[in-house]
This record gives sequence, C-alpha cells and structure tokens, in this order.
Amino acid sequence: MDDGAAPDPVTALLAVDPAADAAPFEQLRQQLAAAAADGRLPAGTRLPPVRALAGSLGLAAGTVARTYRELEADGVVRTQGRRGTFVTGAQDDDGDARAAAAAYVAVARRRGLTRAQALLLVEQGWAEAGSGSGGAAG
Repeated sequence: MDDGAAPDPVTALLAVDPAADAAPFEQLRQQLAAAAADGRLPAGTRLPPVRALAGSLGLAAGTVARTYRELEADGVVRTQGRRGTFVTGAQDDDGDARAAAAAYVAVARRRGLTRAQALLLVEQGWAEAGSGSGGAAG
C-alpha cells in the first residue's frame, strides 16, 4: 500500500498461490473459513470490500465476490448490504453439525465400528466432498 497505512488484518491472513491445484476463489474460501473457525477472524469481523480485497491480492473482483457468496452459503459470513460482509460466528453456532455428528456416532456404534473406523469413514467422506483443507490454515 503506497499510502503507508497498515495492511488490513484480514488481508494479512490471506495468500493465493497461482501454482496451486485449487482455484483462487477456493483458496480464499478455505483460508477465510479456517480463520473464522479457529478464531483468527472473530464473529463480527468486517471483511474488506470485494474490490479492495481483489486489488490487494491481485485478483479479479469476480473471484472475491464468488468467495464471499460461497462463504455466505456456508453460513461463515453474512452480507449486510452497504454495511459490508461480516463473519457470522458460525463456528459457535454449529448445532446442525453437532446433531449430524451425534447421529453418525449412534449409527457407527450400532454397526459395531471402532472409533478409528468411524473417523476413517468421515475422512473419506470429507475427501470425496472435495472440501480440501480439513480446516487447517494454509
């Protein structure tokens, strides 16, 4: 930034690797979702405007807009018109995921699966869904 201003704290968490297999929008989606989940982006954090983030990262505005749309569909962020896009705190509101996990555990136990076998099935399902990072910061 030429004006000497400190870099945006959200932008400082992000990096796009043009040589990566994942598309730039998916790299951003994974990084922002992971940062929201692990608390680096607390609930209520305002994300940079689409054009500003795109300019900072050298991406097309449409790439960032797609990232924000997908994060909103996943419940990670909420767009509030001209006010901006904010982290929702979905990491604290994981009732649906907890209910699904509890149901899965019940089924796995009824079927006689060990914990290791049940976790392996989750990991295989995660990979088949193409979710990528597994929640790790990348």
